[in-house]
Amino acid sequence: MGKHAGGVLIAPHRITDFSAIYCDDEGHRVSQFDKDDVEAVGLVKFDFLGLRNLTVIDAAVRNINLRRAKEGKDALVLEDLPLDDKKAYKLLQDAKTTAVFQLESMGMKKYLAKLQPTNIEDVIAMCALYRPGPLDAGMVEMYIDRKHGREEVIYDHPNLEPILENTNGVIVYQEQVMQISQVMAGYSLGGADMLRRAMGKKKPEEMAKQRDIFITGATEQGIDEATSGGVFDLMEKFAGYGFNRSHSAAYGVLAYQTAYLKQYYPAEFMAAVLTSDMNNTDNVVFFINDCRENFDLTVVNPSVNRSEWHFVADTPTNIIYGLGAIKGVGEGAVESIVDARRREGPFKDLYDFCRRVDIKKVNKRTLEGLINAGCFDDFAATLRPDLPADEAYEIRGALMSQLPSAVQAAEQDRQNREIGMMDLFGEMDGVVAAPPLVMTPELIWGDKHRLKAEKNTLGLYLTGHPINEYLDELKRYTSGARLDKLTDTGYNGSCYFSGLS
Repeated sequence: MGKHAGGVLIAPHRITDFSAIYCDDEGHRVSQFDKDDVEAVGLVKFDFLGLRNLTVIDAAVRNINLRRAKEGKDALVLEDLPLDDKKAYKLLQDAKTTAVFQLESMGMKKYLAKLQPTNIEDVIAMCALYRPGPLDAGMVEMYIDRKHGREEVIYDHPNLEPILENTNGVIVYQEQVMQISQVMAGYSLGGADMLRRAMGKKKPEEMAKQRDIFITGATEQGIDEATSGGVFDLMEKFAGYGFNRSHSAAYGVLAYQTAYLKQYYPAEFMAAVLTSDMNNTDNVVFFINDCRENFDLTVVNPSVNRSEWHFVADTPTNIIYGLGAIKGVGEGAVESIVDARRREGPFKDLYDFCRRVDIKKVNKRTLEGLINAGCFDDFAATLRPDLPADEAYEIRGALMSQLPSAVQAAEQDRQNREIGMMDLFGEMDGVVAAPPLVMTPELIWGDKHRLKAEKNTLGLYLTGHPINEYLDELKRYTSGARLDKLTDTGYNGSCYFSGLS
């Protein structure tokens, strides 16, 4: 048995008066009739979509308004965003639409660059046209060519112009089919919807019947049979690809809103995007690259003193890595870290950290992951002030060597607390002071060791890249073009390399 993920039936009274039901594995009541039969027995079927993008937008707006409040500005209200902002459309024209709702695929980016959208109607139309049927029928290229004047827009009848003007003379939406049938052939609203359904299902006998009705109605409106027949053929050609405009408009507005947020508040928006997909390492890497390359955003190392569970934009150009995106670090561990920091302030060193967090939740494996990910690099500013800020990662090896004794000291401290061992002054007895951070040459990790540790815990390299040591050598063989920047030469022939095994 199957069911639609968001399909809901609405009945005037008890559902069992209309359809047999059963309970699925989760205890939900499900109709035993399929989507067509439930409509045949008189039930109304709705598909309610749950979009993760709405959560992203909500989180981004919340973070944006926190920033605006600090700056003494009014809160941003999505419904009040202007739909004609040139910079937002420039982002679409440049195809910088990674993480922009409905517009992020490579194919969509290609068509946006060709279309150069300038208004919300273009965005709505692209949401409707970017589907297999319209793409195969060449409707996208037709829409683009007509927008830029490379193809003439011709209306088979003057009555079509006000209906098709917004879509450059192309029938894109089902509602346009219904409007044409009303205006040209006198269809009622109900009759127009029946025509729309018939065209969508493409049943020959039903189409022949509708054609007669359309031509007869058009004749009564004073339109000759040749013209009305041509218009009906045009509708029949495109109606099978027609999309519901109200659906596309909702998607188009969401697409525009996410583009606007990305253009004007890229740090807050991308922090929300990264948080929403933080369990998918490949996507995190992809989004971080977009932050760096297209918006000059810096995604900094996770930090036990600055990070939250999620990604956080602390400045308009800076995103702090979320602790929840580190492999092997669970929600309970992060909760313990953040709670300890809020109660007593920033952590001073590894010993102070181990004492203050719940060592049962933040176990040895978690601590190793935090060190490998660079979460303690902030300590270098006080423990080793001689280190340049961009080399703070050099303390990681020394911290890893300290880890056993820090955990042991924290465990002893916990036991003392449990038995209430105090000194004469009422302080906890037996607390071990952190020894100086010793950084002998053998404790300083090499680039390969450090980068491998980052890759294993974060899924990407943050403080460098293994290829960097070969860049000077590579310049002798290549211009330095990246693989993802290569253009298609159009060459489809085969090639082979001799002498390679």
